[in-house]
Amino acid sequence: MSTATLRLLDKADKEILKLPRAVKGAIYDFQHKFRHDPNNPGLRFKQLKGHPRLFSARVNLDYRALLLHAGESEYILVAVKPRQEVYDNLDKFAYQINPVTGGIEFVDLVTIEEKVTETGPEPLFAKFSAETLLTLGVAEPLLGLIAKITTEDELIGLASYAPQLTGEVLLALYSDKTPDEVLDQITTPVAATEDIDSEDYQAALARPATAVTTEDTALQEVLEQGDFGRWRVFLHPTQRKIAQRDYSGPTRVSGGPGTGKTIVALHRVKYLVERLSGPAGRKDVLLTTFNKNLAADLRQRLLDLAGPDVVDRVDIINVDKLASNIVAEAHYTGPRRQLIDDTKVLAEWQELLDEVGERRWDAEFLNAEWSHVILGQGTASRTDYFRARRAGRGRAISREDRAAIWQLAERFVMRLDEKGLWTYRQVAERAARLELERARARESYEANAGVQRESGIWHRPRYRHIVVDEAQDLSAAHWKMLRAMVPEGPNDLFIAGDTHQRIYSNYVSLGSLGINIRGRSSRLTLSYRTTHEILGMAVRLLGQEEWDDLDDGLDNLRGYRSVLRGPEPVFASYPTWDAELDGVVERVRQWGGGSIAVCVPERRKVAEVEERLARAGIQSSPITADGPRLVEAPVHVGTMHRFKGLEYQRMIIAGVAEGLVPAHRIAAYKDDDPLRYRREMQGARSLLFVAATRARDSVVFSWHGRKSRFLP
Repeated sequence: MSTATLRLLDKADKEILKLPRAVKGAIYDFQHKFRHDPNNPGLRFKQLKGHPRLFSARVNLDYRALLLHAGESEYILVAVKPRQEVYDNLDKFAYQINPVTGGIEFVDLVTIEEKVTETGPEPLFAKFSAETLLTLGVAEPLLGLIAKITTEDELIGLASYAPQLTGEVLLALYSDKTPDEVLDQITTPVAATEDIDSEDYQAALARPATAVTTEDTALQEVLEQGDFGRWRVFLHPTQRKIAQRDYSGPTRVSGGPGTGKTIVALHRVKYLVERLSGPAGRKDVLLTTFNKNLAADLRQRLLDLAGPDVVDRVDIINVDKLASNIVAEAHYTGPRRQLIDDTKVLAEWQELLDEVGERRWDAEFLNAEWSHVILGQGTASRTDYFRARRAGRGRAISREDRAAIWQLAERFVMRLDEKGLWTYRQVAERAARLELERARARESYEANAGVQRESGIWHRPRYRHIVVDEAQDLSAAHWKMLRAMVPEGPNDLFIAGDTHQRIYSNYVSLGSLGINIRGRSSRLTLSYRTTHEILGMAVRLLGQEEWDDLDDGLDNLRGYRSVLRGPEPVFASYPTWDAELDGVVERVRQWGGGSIAVCVPERRKVAEVEERLARAGIQSSPITADGPRLVEAPVHVGTMHRFKGLEYQRMIIAGVAEGLVPAHRIAAYKDDDPLRYRREMQGARSLLFVAATRARDSVVFSWHGRKSRFLP
């Protein structure tokens, strides 16, 4: 009895997911049997006529699996089709090793031909020669069909089933990129660097351009969750090249929602851990993100991806908890303090201003100045504050103003001390200072005596590698702490984030904080989660604003696209909030099932939505800082901030009215502090953008009164 390795090829699941439920169950059983013994007589495993590498095997009485032999005992599941359709269309199945990427590609012309009908006036790609398309990595068996594409719908239909690179190249050319730009931005990053043998499928299987998975559980996830889960399973060639390579220093990967930044970060962790030496269980890699529910999700996903042995080598923790642990580890001996969130911090500032009768600055301005300039730069004295850099802070202040602000900040800190309160910003700043001291001590010992132990402390780096997800939300103090935790050098920091999704006011320049990413940045542009229709609307919500790149440059979403299709976003107007609540209930009833969420701009509206749904007999659950309180509830309800990192098949974004989105208070800054006004408006756009891109299939925007200026 022989065994076999069976892999699932990317895009093969597209048609598999459309099969009857009983057939999908049979596929899952089939793969177990095939791996155990491909020569089992019940599988009727045989080579197809005219195809030296293509085989068929019995899934059930009416369906056959198409298997591409990659050498020795390696097989790739490329399709599952009705038995007769397989034997009637043997000339419609094509496969090759792409001469540009060196990856294995399979083309099902039966399915793809259905997407191209030649209904338009002029082919979209008539101006590009076959030679140009082949140079860019387009699959040769599809050239004839590509020449017939006349509409965007046909293009997206073909791209949905074509090999990955072919789809990306065609979509980029359609979005007005030149062939040279496509070659530089899309093809070259995934091109093979070695000579390619067009018959060596064993070598091709090992290349990043061959997007396959090997785990039974991965196929099960695709079969159970469909497209909603499939993008988590496959690491596509561009993503793999980013995750599985060596860098000479810190590197950053950016990209819009659903492009796979988090997946790349998780694979990066797996790649780093698998190359570690040292004792098992020693946590040499840090995986961190901004909030704790995202950290919990990262832990589970890394466990699913890489298993417990890898997870045991990784510290997975949100950045504020990490800072708290550092401070606690230093045996802080002061009075016990209570941590307070930003809402309570602002309330404390406002009470102080009311007490002293200060009206020159509001609580938000002073809190931002204290957090980003005084704490963020580790400013220890008034003299230091006079010299502190305030780039990007907007409103200019005089030396006299700085003296007054410093005095208010001192009074504020004393107030917190008297009340036994501590802000997350204070903890992060304290942790950063402690880590800097630890790093200096380590460098001193290494310079004089190597790695040694004194006073119970090991003078070795806290971590060998750090991977950061949702990097756009970290503060300057967070970055200073992380920089000190890992020595500068190859593969030290891997940073994933998108400033278009910044929902907290943390603006930093990584270069000024000792993190040099120049020349080591990559961008992902293809969304595997959000539909083409939702994506287009979401990008328009961002307006014409400029977005930073975390390093004094600019970032953009040019080329950001999706091949997934769905209904157009729905816009619904109501005369009152009460009527809008009735509309929410009616829409939830119409949808009937699936994962559904309702997003609102204010915390008090969460309870109002829940109450109205309950009155209609619909169970719901609020989304807290730790995620949905009741995960199994059919409807989740939360504010826009709570939706970061979550995904739903259907979303209602309610209360998108002028005065709520953006908040009415922002208008007060327009004349007095233009930069603050612009950043507040950017933040409001980002919140709406994040909310809209949580939806996989359908999204509804509703409002009462006058709709938000951000909506079309």
